[in-house]
Amino acid sequence: MPTLHRTIIRPLITEKSSAAYQARGEYTFEVHPDATKPQIRAAIEQLFGVHVTGVWTANQRGKEKRMGKTVGRRPNWKKAIVTLREGDTIEIFEG
Repeated sequence: MPTLHRTIIRPLITEKSSAAYQARGEYTFEVHPDATKPQIRAAIEQLFGVHVTGVWTANQRGKEKRMGKTVGRRPNWKKAIVTLREGDTIEIFEG
């Protein structure tokens, strides 16, 4: 079971997540693979001081990458998409 600061690994700021933020106010984070939706909700509310209204999660499979003749594999990871109460924002995504 991950702790509060290990639940949220990093924000995902990509072209697709930026478009989702601007259009629908959705924030995307990489989270601990064992984190549950209530744990993700509690961690974001405590870390950023906002009110979470929805959490969606997806397990992303690691990609295979070639290094010369050998084939390696990136690790699997978990993504969380979070919506906030009207008027709440997270400053990391503002900019």
